[in-house]
Amino acid sequence: MNINFQALGCRLNEAELETWVSQFLKLGHQVTTDSAEADIMIFNSCAVTAEADRKSRKQIGRLHRNNPRAKMVVTGCHASLNQEQVKNYLGVDMVVSNQDKDHLVEKTLDHFNLPDSVSQVDTEAALFLRGRHRAFIKVQDGCRYRCTYCIVTIARGAERSRSIDDIVNEINELHRHGVQEMAITGVHVGGYGSDTGSSLYALLNEILARTEIPRIRLASVEPWDIPDNFFNLFRDSRLMPHMHLPIQSGSDSVLRRMARRCKTAEFTRIVEKVRGEIPLFNITTDLIVGFPGETEQEWQQTLDYVERTGFGHMHIFTYSRREGTKAAGLPGQIDPTIKKERSRQMHQLAAQLKAKELEKHLGNTYPVLWEQQANRDAGLWTGYTPHYHKMVSDDAGIRAAEISDVVVDQVSGDGLKLVNHSRQSELHTCF
Repeated sequence: MNINFQALGCRLNEAELETWVSQFLKLGHQVTTDSAEADIMIFNSCAVTAEADRKSRKQIGRLHRNNPRAKMVVTGCHASLNQEQVKNYLGVDMVVSNQDKDHLVEKTLDHFNLPDSVSQVDTEAALFLRGRHRAFIKVQDGCRYRCTYCIVTIARGAERSRSIDDIVNEINELHRHGVQEMAITGVHVGGYGSDTGSSLYALLNEILARTEIPRIRLASVEPWDIPDNFFNLFRDSRLMPHMHLPIQSGSDSVLRRMARRCKTAEFTRIVEKVRGEIPLFNITTDLIVGFPGETEQEWQQTLDYVERTGFGHMHIFTYSRREGTKAAGLPGQIDPTIKKERSRQMHQLAAQLKAKELEKHLGNTYPVLWEQQANRDAGLWTGYTPHYHKMVSDDAGIRAAEISDVVVDQVSGDGLKLVNHSRQSELHTCF
């Protein structure tokens, strides 16, 4: 069977997709990146916002129209929260809830009466077939906290951690197949080990001791999960100097309504500590605009806090009401026009902060993991520095999935990328 895989939303969804791709390949089935050629399409949906719900519905319809003869399996948060509805969507043949995701492959084989082993094959890393050179490793699922706006904790359920041995073995297998970088991901990464008597710190120690993969990243980690000695781990240069620490708001009164467990003063202490110990450490964040009851004063507090703190990148979400969450019933729902204007202001500030962050790296040399050609005609490649800044280079010696040292010559005109001019040409016009 030719199987096509699609994901919407978080890195965790991508990590799960990579696992399924690998499992199907090992059973001898084929993977196609073109949904029109597929016999089976598997879609990992998202529901983090109302917009993500809408996009999930739209993607299901698009996939069916593109290939109406193919069987479709839908899983993920949108499917888990709306199982009966999704079952009745045109083109959907099977829904697999988040709680059954670990058994998606065997459920798919059983549902469509497919052989559980066509042939045993030694496959290349699954992500290469999907045009990627960085692997996402799912280390846990679920979350024991209940931020008032979050629907994902309801969709994903209780915390469940994978064993350290399983995680280490997966990383070593990926490295043997040529993967140079992996990112640890989950719903509540900082809660790893809460159900097994372990911890994220212990997991990272074991990964550093028992693997040789050159680059290790952390996906989103809640700031309250970081112990005092956590940044000692970054003395090992294989752990990349970048973390995504969600703040969500720069106003303590808004954070209380969100039921966040870290206030601004605590967040600032973490930022100052890591920046004091590791120069140029890149901190990125999430922020919600227009949370219920957000006053103009609270909004100004958030703008001021974000500007004082500085972030290398920000994911900015306009608050959307999600039935089933506590925030959906809070008074003071913000007018859409106000949310739109606040989002515009925050995106403008985020762009300024990103450009300022990138300028700090001018003249420095970094090892970059190259991922793809951005412009084949111009010979341009894109990849990421250890700090998770996108780099563009015209170096003719670059090869995909390789790491090479390049100098930062400039920041791109749009303020989004670092640029290396290896040929000393006038390629700045391309950026």
